[in-house]
Amino acid sequence: MWSTIVEDFMHLQRPELAGTFGMVATTHWLASAAGMRMLELGGTAADAAAAAGITLGVVEPHLCGPLGDMPALVWPAGDDVPHVICGQGPAPAGATRDHYVAEGLDLIPGAGLLATVIPGAWDAWMLMLLRGGSLPLRTVMEPAIAAAHGHPLLPRAAAGIAEMADLFRAEWPSSAATWLPGGAVPAPGEVFANPALAAFWERLLAEAEAAEGRAVQIERARTVHAEGFVAEAVQAQIDAGPVMDGTGARRAGALSAGDMAGWRATVEPALAVDHHGWTVWKCGPWTQGPVLLQTLLMLEGDDLSAPDSTHLAVEALKRAFADREAYYGDPDHSDIPTGTLLSRDFAAARRATIGDAAAGEVAPGPIPGREAWAAAATRRARMTPGAAGLGGGEPTMAHLANARGDTVHVDVVDRWGNMVSATPSGGWLKSNPVVPGLGVPLNSRAQMFWLEEGRPTTLAPGRRPRTTLSPSMAQAPDGTRMAFGTPGGDQQDQWQAAFLLGMIHRGQGMQAAIEAPLFHTAQLTASFHPRGLRLRHLMIEPHAGEAAIADLRARGHEVEVAEPWSVGRLTAVSRRPDGVMRAAATPRLGQAYAAGR
Repeated sequence: MWSTIVEDFMHLQRPELAGTFGMVATTHWLASAAGMRMLELGGTAADAAAAAGITLGVVEPHLCGPLGDMPALVWPAGDDVPHVICGQGPAPAGATRDHYVAEGLDLIPGAGLLATVIPGAWDAWMLMLLRGGSLPLRTVMEPAIAAAHGHPLLPRAAAGIAEMADLFRAEWPSSAATWLPGGAVPAPGEVFANPALAAFWERLLAEAEAAEGRAVQIERARTVHAEGFVAEAVQAQIDAGPVMDGTGARRAGALSAGDMAGWRATVEPALAVDHHGWTVWKCGPWTQGPVLLQTLLMLEGDDLSAPDSTHLAVEALKRAFADREAYYGDPDHSDIPTGTLLSRDFAAARRATIGDAAAGEVAPGPIPGREAWAAAATRRARMTPGAAGLGGGEPTMAHLANARGDTVHVDVVDRWGNMVSATPSGGWLKSNPVVPGLGVPLNSRAQMFWLEEGRPTTLAPGRRPRTTLSPSMAQAPDGTRMAFGTPGGDQQDQWQAAFLLGMIHRGQGMQAAIEAPLFHTAQLTASFHPRGLRLRHLMIEPHAGEAAIADLRARGHEVEVAEPWSVGRLTAVSRRPDGVMRAAATPRLGQAYAAGR
């Protein structure tokens, strides 16, 4: 193991960090610094993850925001398995299928007030702090508030603002006031401030701190957010009337302050499978997380160090994503066949359909009693998508020809062995107009619902959208625990599969597995408007090698070679039973960093 890690170092763009105190890895260096500050102050992984994740909503506003969503896996040091914190808000009471169809829609827009579900991220962070944190809420919030008072703007954030500037000026004046200081698009690297956001958080803290005691203050912060001035500001925006949405029409929203008051983040068990002595945990089928678990089960008997391993992995992923489209959804509202999907018999049947050639159809595995769900998924895959529309879809990784999306990610382990993997997203600057008085917009996660009747992902009040957000945890045969994940929309579990298979089957360390050639397919029904797909598509990085790329093309894959070092934003942390911790972050895009000692 150690000889492999040492050999990996000779070829890496980044070192893999090692220490015994604590590790933080996120998709922005300022967030990693915020998380590390919490550990240095004596805080836990929960404190560090919350500080980092809330900071990401400031420094990566084109990718996430405070009124977005956040699923997390949390592994307390004394527990045998991790659990899930669900910060995915459901559809509001007024978000009925009939209402949206009456608005002339057959797909939910990628941006605008009808694309909004109940904001979930804030309450999820607060629940995490209540259950596992130790620092005062103000201490946790200080780095994010400081960043809101001014930080160097990322080039991609500036580009996202520039893309939307005309719409902001013409239709979303509250966004123009926030993102266009002095009426101009801010320059990359310019010190950018969001004083309305800083004031929002200062007021929230002041109201929380009117009570005595850390836990009481955090609970009060939850209440103020869901029932106080934050919910009132959201209601005022809805009451102000229609705004331009992704279709180019003006429509009013369905979210209300009452919806926010009636929802809180929850805790639930994680799903797990075993693969070659490793155990891997994911969130439930209201996320796409089981895709990774299904893929591991399908490939359990394969030699994934062999030259054709990319072909096998891609074909397994295609099948898992077809099943995602047919069968995943909120298990609180539909009878999701999770047990069947994660059974070895079902996996073996799916593996038996993989041949030497690239599959060119979307075919869910048959499950008795779910034939209508499978037929709907197959029918949808044959439809031709329209345009993304104004502000539509998820924030893009514009450097990729297959520009399918991105968000942010946080991994933390502390000195006691507590561990967090969290993927906050939603509420990005192009999703909706900024809520006046709050400095940030609402989310657009409702676009992952369908308006077709009878599906587990059909829009319905109280139902969670089947989100792409997909944090991960694993335990190696030697007892090493690991938290890992990546932004990237529908690519998240694809890049995580490549990472994990590299570690398990090729003996790579975390950094080496992150820097190995990444790949993904677009042969799946996209989660973001306009919900398209590309049959036989496969994007791969050029350092996979000419021979491997030629072999994939010979098998019928429509190979798209990415620009060098351009795919994926993976991060990871781990802790061995002897207390040695490690951390890794992708060098791609020059933005994600690990910190630790």
